[in-house]
Amino acid sequence: MNVKWKSLDQFSDFGLLVMRAGIGALFMIVHGFPKLAGGPEAWASMGRAVSYLGITCGYTGWGLAAAVAETLGGLLLILGFAHRPAALALFVTMTVAAIWKYYPFGGWEAAAHPAALAAACLGLLFTGPGKHSLDAGG
Repeated sequence: MNVKWKSLDQFSDFGLLVMRAGIGALFMIVHGFPKLAGGPEAWASMGRAVSYLGITCGYTGWGLAAAVAETLGGLLLILGFAHRPAALALFVTMTVAAIWKYYPFGGWEAAAHPAALAAACLGLLFTGPGKHSLDAGG
């Protein structure tokens, strides 16, 4: 079978849109908004993840920052607006989440999902949003 894979290069910006929209929606709907709606008690619980980085205070603030990063960052990815700062914030958030999942919950099996999201966000940081974005003006 002789498939002309190279011909798909013309759709790379559409591919970035699909990735941004899919990952952004996942962050907003599945991860971010439920955490944001959880309130201060949930934020403090989630914010304790930074304790694995040696940070021993401000858990409510750290949890709120993660919930906002996931909710707002997801929306910004979808729109392709402030794409790189959003991708960076999500990369950092997911890296902390992967570390938190790795240590107390059983290694890479538990950390795989946030680690994969961190890798995807790092890739989006370097690729940029593509031409189908608000950052590109169209």
